[in-house]
Amino acid sequence: MHFTVGVIGLGLIGGSMALDLKRRGFANKVLGVENDSVAAQAAQTIGLVDEVVSYEDCVARADIVVVAVPVGTAVKMVPDILDRFAAGGHAPSGAFARTGSQSDAEEGVCPSVAKEQIVIDVCSTKEQICNATKYHPLRKQFVSTHPMAGTEYSGPWAAQPGLFDGRACIFANAEESAPKAVKVIEELYGVLNMRPIYMNAASHDVHTAYVSHISHVTSFALALTVLDKEKDEKHIFDLASGGFSSTVRLAKSNADMWVPILTQNHDNVLHVMDTYIEKMQQFREAVANYDEARIRELIQEANRIKKIIR
Repeated sequence: MHFTVGVIGLGLIGGSMALDLKRRGFANKVLGVENDSVAAQAAQTIGLVDEVVSYEDCVARADIVVVAVPVGTAVKMVPDILDRFAAGGHAPSGAFARTGSQSDAEEGVCPSVAKEQIVIDVCSTKEQICNATKYHPLRKQFVSTHPMAGTEYSGPWAAQPGLFDGRACIFANAEESAPKAVKVIEELYGVLNMRPIYMNAASHDVHTAYVSHISHVTSFALALTVLDKEKDEKHIFDLASGGFSSTVRLAKSNADMWVPILTQNHDNVLHVMDTYIEKMQQFREAVANYDEARIRELIQEANRIKKIIR
């Protein structure tokens, strides 16, 4: 099958998806939506998309709509897209160009879903967006996903082929989506060489608070600490080694993306931050007391992470 894929938000994730879905044959046409006119022109010039179109045109024409905008916007946008599907859908491009059948009904799909569209999001928090769509009449046409890949860079200039290769993709609350829709999106991420992991939205948000969100918070805090204490930026760059650069790398991440992530995942992030502060306090006390045995104990305990991450 070949699909018309619409990507709303042509930054790192949306742009990289658009690039590989077209290059690898999953999409025969990629439509892009981008509010920033400079970024929109760049996306088309670079070749991330075939056409830059309006939001309304994208939703009307695409078989699969990928919502790759900050999660605060996505929470409102996905229900709106489902509303637009309900208002009339679109003329299918071919991949869905057939009427429903008894087998469709047996798969838990409404009779006409074979010719209807699918919308997915790629956001870093899942619970609010799943709650916002839970009771929508066309909820089954929404598949909530989180491809676990990225860099600290943003914009269409950051898009790169192969970004998702070998990474995991979370499918959140997949049981609320039509099996046929889930299968199509599994194929989409299969083309991107991602492995699927299924979990409920609440669990996803807990896990990402630990493995992703706290990493960004600590990187932001470290950057602020260094900038506050070292007013002469020349010394920062002269003395920065690989360790500092890798630790503070995430501090370059875009505020427009991370403000809604941290506010939406408020409770989980606060819990992890409290634990982090507790561990930092343990290190502080050991250093303050010249307690070499305790410092060594803390470091060796932390070294156990080598068994998990190599």
